[in-house]
Amino acid sequence: MTDVLTQPRPIRLKGRSFLALSLTPELPFEDWLARLDDLARRSAGFFLRRPVILDVEGLDIDRQQLRDLVGELSVRNVRVMGLEGARSALLGPDLPPAMTDGRPAADIEAPVSDQADRSQHVEAVAPSSPPPTQAPAPQASVMPSMVVNRPVRSGQSIFFPEGDVTIVGSVASGAEIVAGGSIHVYGPLRGRAMAGTTGNASARIFCRKLEAELIAIDGFYKTADDLEPDLRGKPVQIWLDGETIKAATLG
Repeated sequence: MTDVLTQPRPIRLKGRSFLALSLTPELPFEDWLARLDDLARRSAGFFLRRPVILDVEGLDIDRQQLRDLVGELSVRNVRVMGLEGARSALLGPDLPPAMTDGRPAADIEAPVSDQADRSQHVEAVAPSSPPPTQAPAPQASVMPSMVVNRPVRSGQSIFFPEGDVTIVGSVASGAEIVAGGSIHVYGPLRGRAMAGTTGNASARIFCRKLEAELIAIDGFYKTADDLEPDLRGKPVQIWLDGETIKAATLG
């Protein structure tokens, strides 16, 4: 009985995934850091408490350069939790660990419809039936969505990498919406909205009143200073054309 009571409890290990921001630095680092400083200056708190992965794939650098870069980011309160695409020669105990198997989007299995099941069954029992003369139209995959029936207050964040996010209300300054799909805000958008964060360049941002601190689609962003003044305060849609963010009024 005593032996049972003194047995240590097992450590519980569970798999869990989180959305992290991926930074892709470019050479020379001085110029890239200057652009990063400009982004941070125009969107205060953008990197605050945000997990960051540093993607150094293809960069011709040595360990000291990487160490210096991580140090420069730390001075800017950008906490690098892992390195992606780093050669083994770049890794060391004084640097963040290597991260692998990063994926731009969660795998979503298209549901198999009952009709498809029945079709397969008919083909199995009646092999002599004539083949179809026209290929069936491919079924559209179902994109999950999230609806938030309340305003998003300052300091709050909504993360939904699986699909679209709809906010029935306003997004306050200092609030943040991050979606793998499009973002719809049925009210003033005063905070930050980042759509298509899992590699979806076709995602869009819609809002009833544009007053955003920052908007981004598939990693391309604009801060409040970059937005056209004549769009502010108006219902707007925002999309990505190549590597250029475009915006137009609605209605």
